[in-house]
Amino acid sequence: MTDKLDLHKSEQYTLSIRLSTDGFSFSIYNPVNRNFFYNRTFPVNTQRSMAANVKAFLSATDEIKKTFKKTNIIIHSQRYTIVPLDMFDDESMECTFYQNLTEKKNETILCNILSNSNSVVIFSLDKLTHVYLSEYFHDVRFFSSISPQIEHITANSKLNDRKRLFININNGYIDVIASDRGKLLLANTFHAQSYNDIIYFILNIWQQIGFDQEKDELHISGTEETCKVIIPELQKYIKYVLNTSLQSEFNRSTETNPGQIPFDVQSLILCE
Repeated sequence: MTDKLDLHKSEQYTLSIRLSTDGFSFSIYNPVNRNFFYNRTFPVNTQRSMAANVKAFLSATDEIKKTFKKTNIIIHSQRYTIVPLDMFDDESMECTFYQNLTEKKNETILCNILSNSNSVVIFSLDKLTHVYLSEYFHDVRFFSSISPQIEHITANSKLNDRKRLFININNGYIDVIASDRGKLLLANTFHAQSYNDIIYFILNIWQQIGFDQEKDELHISGTEETCKVIIPELQKYIKYVLNTSLQSEFNRSTETNPGQIPFDVQSLILCE
């Protein structure tokens, strides 16, 4: 517990919980005082189910046992698919989802409608986990990790004439989003452990979507160590390689450096 986090004022704050197979985290953000960001991580037991880990997390984490102004659940997973908004039908979204991904038992199919890109992200969550979280929190909202990233990237790309490839690197996964002046061209998530694999994936995607290495932009988000290694290598092939951070969008935090908070969590807060 931190002395700087006044949980008596929790109804003013936004709680964002991020679920991933490599670990959980939660962030508390004060939208009134934009210089306050609090973040904690929670390890998971890979021998236990997602639902069991979530139940343990809810039991062990005192900070989230309050009422918040908003509660967001962000699921980082490769189990999502994207369809154009004008082709989306909520009654058939489960069928659409399983046309693109292997069917699994005991999962709930959810969706996020993205206004900036005129698209819909359809994603899944373990059914029991969904029940636990829905019962524990009042008016909780569920998001695929890719959704706020798409919204943020496509909104920003409307202001730029160059095509953009955005890469978010996080614990062995890379989220890939390509846009052209607000139009979503590509969104996908890959598993890549080594720096060489990451660089190979990025350059291969760049070539496949036909971006210009002299004109278009490559944006990289990741840890300081990761960016320090891969950006110089990518600059050998692509002229505009930029280290993307949302830290400037927030005032300096008194509790947590915003750069330590996952890009998808920051993107969601900025898109609200």
